[in-house]
Amino acid sequence: MTVDDVELDRISAARLDKLSRVETAGLRAFPTTFPRTHTAADVHARFEQLQGQRVCVAGRLGVTRSLGKKLAFVPLQDGSGRIQLLLHPNELQAEIYDALDPGDIIGACGTVMKTRTGEISVEASELVLLSKSLRNPPEKWHGLTNVETRYRQRYLDLMANPETRQVFLTRTRVITAIRRYLDSNGFVEVETPVLQPIPGGGAARPFATDSFALDSRMYLRVALELYLKRLIIGGMERVYEIGRNFRNEGVSFKHNPEFTMLELYQAYADYEDMMRLTENMIATAARSAVGKTRVPWGDRVINFSPPWQRIPLREAIAEYSGVDYGHYPETEGLREAAARAGLQPEPEWNRGKILDELLTAFVEPKLTQPTFLVDYPTAFPGSTLAKGRLGNPDEVERFEAFAGGIEIANAFSELNDPRVQRERFTEQQRALDKGDVDAQPFDEDFLIALEHGMPPTGGLGVGIDRVTMLLTNQHNIRDVILFPQLRARDT
Repeated sequence: MTVDDVELDRISAARLDKLSRVETAGLRAFPTTFPRTHTAADVHARFEQLQGQRVCVAGRLGVTRSLGKKLAFVPLQDGSGRIQLLLHPNELQAEIYDALDPGDIIGACGTVMKTRTGEISVEASELVLLSKSLRNPPEKWHGLTNVETRYRQRYLDLMANPETRQVFLTRTRVITAIRRYLDSNGFVEVETPVLQPIPGGGAARPFATDSFALDSRMYLRVALELYLKRLIIGGMERVYEIGRNFRNEGVSFKHNPEFTMLELYQAYADYEDMMRLTENMIATAARSAVGKTRVPWGDRVINFSPPWQRIPLREAIAEYSGVDYGHYPETEGLREAAARAGLQPEPEWNRGKILDELLTAFVEPKLTQPTFLVDYPTAFPGSTLAKGRLGNPDEVERFEAFAGGIEIANAFSELNDPRVQRERFTEQQRALDKGDVDAQPFDEDFLIALEHGMPPTGGLGVGIDRVTMLLTNQHNIRDVILFPQLRARDT
């Protein structure tokens, strides 16, 4: 047993002893409810009205500052903020006051007032123990900085760090603003299956499970796309879903195996319409969530105000890597050019993978301001479901949006010719059979739906986690996901 373990045992024993004394006195240490009348924020905001009035507040205790037996000050934290309690220990029920520790959840009733130093407080005449904490709060209430602990025990992070709570409140406001924007523009929110027999719509390795009831292999979805397109085919002309996707792939500052996506589809629209929708929607979400479209990003400022710059992918890769892939129609020539640029391509990389890596290594980090990269090669990963550009069969009507050096959105003019889609699925199935775990499997059911006719459609996917990163100046995706995936602890 370590020194830390001994100290934890000592603290827990002392707190359990206090809990026992409360219960021995016939008091409830974990009552059912408490008649709270005001939050901490209410008391601060309405002080002029509430001064001299009796209120009841509730929350988690901080560290008591005692001035002898006659006076003590203790901060009380609730979901809205902090309020100071002014206590007169000699006038309070001893069994309760003597049992209190930092981290306990209590109710307090008393008079709203200001101290001599001008701090708004509640002078409490009644305390009720609502939940006894058997452990010390993180770092004795002075903040939690250990990153591993913050991710594994997010409740401690939220308890100790107000800025963490603010990040997740902003995330909620972002999602609310996006919903409001889409709802006001005629989109209908829907729900599609999370468990799918075929994990289509994205170039990613899926998580697999088994359904005993259906006697079949099932997959957690990697994308929302193919089911939403079925709804377009069925006549729902503007649909969207905000939901979880799951990809059995690497973890990084911008990747988590479980993440939140917005996908939407609009009939009689194309990728140009999706660009306008994207820039207007994100700018609107920024104004609603953080009050402005210019937000800090490290030592830079990102301006989300439309219009965003638009650059053909070929021009962007040529500018930042020196490789004009239009001059290298054969894979080996492109591989050699990428190597000269410093990429070090793997032998098994095909043309699309080389282009993707050139984009990731040379272009993406340079795109701080919101930028649409447009007109992707058909061979580029993830283009299987995109419509070809008129007059150029080697490119598709596709864009990816970037800001802060990370991709935040992906969109197509959706492929609606079932003959071409069948060819693309066949090519992907061949790649899957050869061991490409990211290739999309053949989905005959979707092709049957497509053969019934899908109108010209624009589709868009937006990474909610990444947009939240940008709007809250967080540079790791784990800082905007309440419970990120982590490796199991060593035992």
